[in-house]
Order: sequence, then structure tokens, then C-alpha cells
Amino acid sequence: MTWTVPNILTLLRLVAAPGLAVMFLYFSRPYADWFALMLFVVAALTDWVDGYLARTWKQETKLGAMLDPIADKAMVVIALMVIVGYSSMSPWLVLPATFILFREVFVSGLREFLGDTAGTLKVTQLAKWKTTAQMVAIAVLFAQGIFEHYLGMAAWGMDQPLVDQIMLGEVEDLQGIRWKFEAMVWTGRVGLWLLWIAAALTLITGADYLRKAFPHLKEST
Repeated sequence: MTWTVPNILTLLRLVAAPGLAVMFLYFSRPYADWFALMLFVVAALTDWVDGYLARTWKQETKLGAMLDPIADKAMVVIALMVIVGYSSMSPWLVLPATFILFREVFVSGLREFLGDTAGTLKVTQLAKWKTTAQMVAIAVLFAQGIFEHYLGMAAWGMDQPLVDQIMLGEVEDLQGIRWKFEAMVWTGRVGLWLLWIAAALTLITGADYLRKAFPHLKEST
């Protein structure tokens, strides 16, 4: 077992994954959202850094190759679980999250079944784009939760007619309600668009892995 710097970074990312959920157990919102966003962004950056260092320093190991996809899946699965759990359970969010989770479980099971021949399921460039879309979408959706709670804090104690007047520009917006509302709406939209793109890429790459594994599956039956 070789503990190189890239492997240590990958292990730290794996250990950090449960921290996304823990933030919401020990901190109130929007602080939990802030801490989860920062943890997720740092972990996502280490995903690029550890791969770059491993290639540059020629420290690619079997341990790193095994831990890296596990860490990525753990971060994505736990982050989606938290986001869906604290959402309004909109089908526009639940459906792409379901597709992504299903694919991750399916491909992991496929690799385990193939055993020594799992090396035929190499990570493709499209799969890397899928991972990037997932990471950016999740980060934007965490940001959406932050804006949502700051909007609620800004409008606290105001009745609906007053909020409506502020949104229409009839009353001076001293609390920044309009820009917080726009930020909440646009981060929500962009996050969902990216999540649907990631879900589409997830299904495409999952089907591609199944196609590549099919000859081996036929031999095993």
C-alpha cells in the first residue's frame, strides 16, 4: 500500500464525504449550507489536483485507481441525498438525482461482477464531463440553498403585501430582497439545468459501460 500525496488527497476526499451530511446535523442553516458548499468545492478541486499530481509525478497506483472513483461517488451520492432531503421534493430535482444514483449503483455492481475483467470499463472522456457537470450542479444547488435562507432572513417579519411592493419597486429595498430573490431563482435554474445534463450524460455513459461489459456478461452465463 503506497501512501503518496495524490493517494492521501483522495483518501481525505473520501473521508470528507460524510461531512456534507454532518454539517446539517450540527449547524443551523444557512451556515450548514455554507460549510457544506466550501467542503464540497475543496473536495471537488482535490479530485482534479490528485489526478494531476499522480500523472505529473508518475505516482499512479492501484490504490489510487481504486479509491478515486469511490471518493467521487461518495461525494456525489451524499451531496444529492442532502440536497433532495432539504428540498421541496420537486420531481425536476428528484428525477435526475434518481437517474444519477441508479447509474452509480449499477456501474459499481457491474464492476464488482466483472472482477478481474473490470479493467475493460475504463473511464471515458464523456464520463469525466459527466463528473464535472455533477460537481458544478451540486455546488450551484448548495449556493441556491444559501440564497434561499438569506432571502427568508431578509423578509422576516414582513407581510406579503410589503414584500410584493418591494419586488415591484414601489418600496425601497433596504434588505436586498430583490437581488437575493433573483440569485435564488437563477442558481436554482442553473443548478437544475446542469443536473439534468449530468443525468443525461450519466445514462449515456452507463449504457456505454453496459455495452462494453456485455461480451463478458455473456461468457459468465
